Amino acid sequence: MKKIVVRILIALVVVVLLAALAVRLFLDGAIKRGVETIGPKLTKTDVKLDAVSLSLLSGSGKIKGLLVGNPEGFKAPSAISVGTASLALKPGSLLSDKIVVQSINVESPEVTFETELHANNLKKILANLEESTGGGEKEKPKEKEAKPGKKLQVDDFLISAGKVHVRVTTPVGSKEATVPLPEIHFTDLGQGPEGITAAELSKKVLKEILEKASEAAAKEATKLASDLSKGASDLSKSLATNAVEKATKSIGDLFKKKP
Repeated sequence: MKKIVVRILIALVVVVLLAALAVRLFLDGAIKRGVETIGPKLTKTDVKLDAVSLSLLSGSGKIKGLLVGNPEGFKAPSAISVGTASLALKPGSLLSDKIVVQSINVESPEVTFETELHANNLKKILANLEESTGGGEKEKPKEKEAKPGKKLQVDDFLISAGKVHVRVTTPVGSKEATVPLPEIHFTDLGQGPEGITAAELSKKVLKEILEKASEAAAKEATKLASDLSKGASDLSKSLATNAVEKATKSIGDLFKKKP
């Protein structure tokens, strides 16, 4: 009889462990699918996420290998890349209508600002974000249908120690430089009963990253374009000067109309 009871207890423990593992794998996979599904709809670029690891007991987790691709026509392999990001949430909220995320910490993201006189990659992604989420009447039914059932509350969202890689290309050559990305910090997102959707959170964070990165890159991009002009041969001086003027105007136009 004692052996039977022991076997039953062991079987129950195994079932519980398997169930916990299944739930964890489901959640991890669901987060990964969500990022790779919502991301491309917002940015109209490739969005990839290597892995998600979430502990149901502690509520802590990690996201590894997030990459936001560049719009078509730009040469850099990505616009934004993140090696790792950590998060902490209230495990009990996973069963409620609103998941409470206590903190998200993104460390050392890398953003590429690429300009070719007439356009730059970050401005294009910003335009895609607005077209996808803030458009006219035709966009509203699609946005409503795409909203997931779960709402989010994010108490603290920090992005720190980031870098912006600036790449300027003109008819007389190209130059690159790296500048710091200013710290980005959000608090108390989705505090009300309505919370915030994954799409709304993604748009808010991406928009701030792109705007901060553009601001950090603007002065450096103008300097790089000017350096290219100074280094040009006499035969291409007029072409280089015209290129610099166009580059400066392209960079300045980024801030004339804030979305």
